[in-house]
Amino acid sequence: MRLEASVTSLSWIPSEAISGSMKMAFDTGLGHYDPPPPDVLVDVEALRAQDRFRFANQLRAYVEVDEGGAVRDAGYSGGGAIGATTLRVGALSHTFQAFSMPDLRAEPEVGDGWVRFTQTAGGRTGVPMPRKVRHPPFVQWNAPLAWTTLSLTIRLDGSREAGLAGASAFPRHWVYDGEGQLLEKSGLIDFKQWSDRSFGRHSPWGDQDSQVFVTAVETALERALSHDVMRGSETPAIRTVKRGASLVTQGEAGDEVFLVLDGVLGVEVDGERVAEYGPGAILGERAVLEGGRRTSTLTAVTRCKVAAVHGDQLDRSKLTELSEGHRREDDGR
Repeated sequence: MRLEASVTSLSWIPSEAISGSMKMAFDTGLGHYDPPPPDVLVDVEALRAQDRFRFANQLRAYVEVDEGGAVRDAGYSGGGAIGATTLRVGALSHTFQAFSMPDLRAEPEVGDGWVRFTQTAGGRTGVPMPRKVRHPPFVQWNAPLAWTTLSLTIRLDGSREAGLAGASAFPRHWVYDGEGQLLEKSGLIDFKQWSDRSFGRHSPWGDQDSQVFVTAVETALERALSHDVMRGSETPAIRTVKRGASLVTQGEAGDEVFLVLDGVLGVEVDGERVAEYGPGAILGERAVLEGGRRTSTLTAVTRCKVAAVHGDQLDRSKLTELSEGHRREDDGR
């Protein structure tokens, strides 16, 4: 019997993800942010041709089981797919092919009723990124390395588990299951840490991977509202919230709705943590719908960045539907 499974990550640069001197280059159009990847992944090569991601990691694996239920063979296919970088100055543009690092694959780990596969893929842009760094040689010319490490467990009963086992601190990483459905997302981007450290031995091709903060996938309704927040008639205000600080406090007046761009916000009601939300979540709608007073406190579990718009800029029926979903989630916890 042959069992097969797959998991894929797409890595992309969302708006407001760049900091420091590089932000000006992106804001003026020299570089470019990426539109969010699709909700359902169908064709990685078609997306690469459209310049829709920076790199992809496609882990496909199989397990051969004999008639007695013992594993007789296991292996990989798939691998990394690197994109390109296009720079624009006025009407002129030039595309630089990115540099791909060799895929890293661990030997399949065979356990009691399961086989686990681990694959790292990534690379760096073909555009130089001269900068000072904190450790020798203290100056780097090449761009930092970006990567994801995917884990895939195939169980002999036919079930499987997959997800991010590690990733660079930049850019954003989305993970899709074998059916192309969004599975999870990296929750925190740290451009400065990435540019300072992600080269040489500080990468999986040296001797160091990086842990990744993973968050659940937002709903289709939130994805629709996210577009309304970022592309609506009112330009959103972008705010950064330090870890441990509150964005809003229960009982205070408020008329803004928030889109989490980066990091994780905790929701507290009467001092009790009832939920946590990551990038893509829409929060704060209940004050808009229920008398203008905050019904909960939103506290930054990690450093966070949010986009804020007045609630009257958004479709009230969508906010009502979102509120009903949040109320059910809070009650369930």
